[in-house]
Amino acid sequence: MKKYILVFLLLLHLLPAGAQPKFINKVIPKFVRKMLFEKDSTRSASFFLLPVLSSAPETGLELGASTLYSFYTDTSRVTRVSNVFAYGTFTTEGQQRVSLSTSYWLPQNRYHYTAAIGYINFPFNFYGIGDATRKVNEQRISEKRFRANINGEKRLGNYVYLGFVLGGYDYRYRIDNTGKPFEADLTPQDRNGGAGFYAGPSVTFDNRNNNTYTTKGMHLTGYLNVMHGIFSDNSYKGSFLNLEYAQFFSLHKRVVLGLNIQEQSLLGSQSPFYLLPELGNDEMMRGYYNGRYRDKNMLAGQTELRYRISDRIGVVGFVGTGGVFKDSFNFNQLKPNYGGGLRYFFDTEKGLTMRVDYGFGQKPAGEKRQQGLYLSLGESF
Repeated sequence: MKKYILVFLLLLHLLPAGAQPKFINKVIPKFVRKMLFEKDSTRSASFFLLPVLSSAPETGLELGASTLYSFYTDTSRVTRVSNVFAYGTFTTEGQQRVSLSTSYWLPQNRYHYTAAIGYINFPFNFYGIGDATRKVNEQRISEKRFRANINGEKRLGNYVYLGFVLGGYDYRYRIDNTGKPFEADLTPQDRNGGAGFYAGPSVTFDNRNNNTYTTKGMHLTGYLNVMHGIFSDNSYKGSFLNLEYAQFFSLHKRVVLGLNIQEQSLLGSQSPFYLLPELGNDEMMRGYYNGRYRDKNMLAGQTELRYRISDRIGVVGFVGTGGVFKDSFNFNQLKPNYGGGLRYFFDTEKGLTMRVDYGFGQKPAGEKRQQGLYLSLGESF
């Protein structure tokens, strides 16, 4: 459904200039015209609504919506765009996915806060642990997951931010005995899930010219979550390290080259499968099913070339590589990905986009090439 919406928007912009206003005014309600087509240079708040519609045998029909509310905390041109993102769906089989998140910049960017809370009651495919999992070992697992976190950072100097992260999680699973090879390695903790909380420091270097559609600048961020289990999982102790680098180069007025590298590690003697870093999502290693490969460490990188055809329309091409590993890294473990996508700028002043990407990954022996379609609000990095 979201794909058809984006195609419809692109077709509208291919209409002759004189025909666009008449056609749009006739068939599209006023509030939708304001949301999608009217330009605003006053730095006022904006709202965008995207319907969600999909179906699958295990979930039935899934219905819902995602919304993005964007605003500035003052009128200064220095202050960055803040936003609140909400997502909610339900299925005819009784599953739900609900999330609420925000990125909040105080005036002059003196402080930056991010927060998120989400609940999922939804099945997913589990393949085992490691970088050589097989499609034939795919197992459908029912998951109920609650997560919440908040991060606050204070600016020191012009570009450096220091802060603190707090959060918690609760994972619950139903894993049937099907005789799959990896089941022997699952501990009771893996089969039942667990709960815990975490806290730790964060640091960021950020001199980007824009935090939504960046054309030049660098963004370096890192955090360390020190975790401790609670309730029946109170013996668990571990840490999660995340490091990420992104840099952007303006090659032409409408052409931008972006570089992005990310490393994640689960530290400690215990490694519950649901806390392991995963390869593949709508931001990094597009083309791989999220969780097809997971292990104690993940390293991935990508480059993306972005061409803004007009104020409203853009195209991108991307290529990357990444892998997961337990203890030692080997270049032979890296897997490729590549693809391209379309962009629709629904707020040209803030640089806010609706994007559709199609990514391709590795072709394991005896399997089809891994690939995926991604529809999201905002850039991948």
